[in-house]
Amino acid sequence: MTSYSMIKVGNDYVVQANDKCILKVGSRRRAAQLISDATDLLNALAPVEAPGIAPDEPSIPREAPELS
Repeated sequence: MTSYSMIKVGNDYVVQANDKCILKVGSRRRAAQLISDATDLLNALAPVEAPGIAPDEPSIPREAPELS
């Protein structure tokens, strides 16, 4: 999850994501709205499951070895 914040730099506000500056705006209200919108969008995403590295069983059955 991304952590959003804003800091004041001179007369502007800088929006940060995980301590990385991503946007500079002139209004505190606009910075807060952008953070709110970004949070809402991230929360609206459906969780994605990572596929397994390898299946539990092989997809092709193994042949029995011939005994001589």
